[in-house]
Amino acid sequence: MDFRSDNVTGAAPAITAALAAAAAGTAAPYGADPWTDRLTARLAAVFETEVAVFPVVTGTAANALALAQLVPPFGAVICHEDSHINTDECGAPEMFTGGAKLVAVPGGAGRLDPAAVDAAIRRTGYRKVHRVRPAAVSVTQATECGTVYTVEQVAAVADVCRRHGLALHMDGARFANAVAALGCAPADLTWRAGVDVLCLGATKSGAWAAEAVVVFRPELATDIAERRKRAGHLLSKMRFVSAQLLAWLDDDLWLRHGAHANAMARRLGAGLAAVPGVTVPDPVEANMVFPVLPPGLAEGLRAAGVLFGDWPSEHADMVRFVTSFQSRPEDVDAVVARARDLAVAPAGA
Repeated sequence: MDFRSDNVTGAAPAITAALAAAAAGTAAPYGADPWTDRLTARLAAVFETEVAVFPVVTGTAANALALAQLVPPFGAVICHEDSHINTDECGAPEMFTGGAKLVAVPGGAGRLDPAAVDAAIRRTGYRKVHRVRPAAVSVTQATECGTVYTVEQVAAVADVCRRHGLALHMDGARFANAVAALGCAPADLTWRAGVDVLCLGATKSGAWAAEAVVVFRPELATDIAERRKRAGHLLSKMRFVSAQLLAWLDDDLWLRHGAHANAMARRLGAGLAAVPGVTVPDPVEANMVFPVLPPGLAEGLRAAGVLFGDWPSEHADMVRFVTSFQSRPEDVDAVVARARDLAVAPAGA
């Protein structure tokens, strides 16, 4: 019963089979292979527009390369205070941009509020030369709090960006979960809403190690190839990354994986919320649940073999459960049942 992260999962059988098939024979190196060519065409079809695609193997590399393309060394990225680029990438965006500043903004349920973004842009850039220049806004979809931005919410942030001449970056490590949750077209949630660059993640959703920088405006893609090479992320056998992404997209596997993980999270969230003493403050919209547990319950669950993470929050005793494409209903139900038993057990039992 491992709910520590969607990074703990194995790979989907279809993606494993695709890797095995790609291993046969020879292919041109460094992305000049048929798989990478097909990937660009496939993503153009998925997003209903021409795109430039740059496969990499980690989400940190995708985010850092994308932001380096959008933001000068003297620039600023407006982001949520809990965003992955701000809390979990060890300064990679700052390093890859050559020193750009991340300006972290608070926001309820993990989302950026357009008015707060506007204020941060004005506050950061009001003294020319003396302060860093706001150059991009970054949103996380789905958010680090397990919520999603609606199409309208993305468009509202994009409108602020356009008014100030900033680019909009989307960290889509869990983009599949967001699309599945909203039931909308991927295009509606990205470029049609005003997103300029998407970092599309498959690793958390069934791939071995596969991410892609997807650029919706051609003029923004001019130097990413060189940046990727200098960063050591131009794989000689790029076909093995592209093959994973192709298999992930085939037959809507990515959306089916996202929908399943989301359904397991809703099942877990509803079950835990019904346990005496447990609260779930934020809505469960994607594949993460953040319950606040009464004293002793976390320890009891861990003693029973349930794996999950602690989570820093204004709520004492908040923890994080993450579901995945491999999560089983019986495991979810077993966690809820054990939590219920522990919550009603007599003291000292």
